[in-house]
Amino acid sequence: MSYSIAEAARRSGLSIDTLRYYERIKLVEPPARDAAGRRAYSDDDLGWLGFLTKLRLTGMPIKRMREYASLRHHGAASAGRRKAILVDQRKSVADRIAELQTCLDILDYKIDHYDQVERKVLGTGATVEGISA
Repeated sequence: MSYSIAEAARRSGLSIDTLRYYERIKLVEPPARDAAGRRAYSDDDLGWLGFLTKLRLTGMPIKRMREYASLRHHGAASAGRRKAILVDQRKSVADRIAELQTCLDILDYKIDHYDQVERKVLGTGATVEGISA
């Protein structure tokens, strides 16, 4: 299947400008061109864009993403380094999740506290507006 840049942008959730930027900085290979010279993205291209989007969502810096993208072209010979990049990023994500879990625990504690305050003040489960932190 072949997709125009607009369709690739829609399917990937990235903007057309981002797709062109990713091509310019060599995160993606220039896609094939159709008979009129327009970019024609393949399903494989969209799969790679999806993976890049996930890497970006994990907070991976563009520089590291470029390194990973470059290593792909070396095939199995670069598997160890690519794996190391992903292992490092996974640790970073796990650390962030733990940090966010602590934040979630604090929010749950405060919400429970205000539930108790509401029950005491109103004698019901209704919400009281204006209670300060």
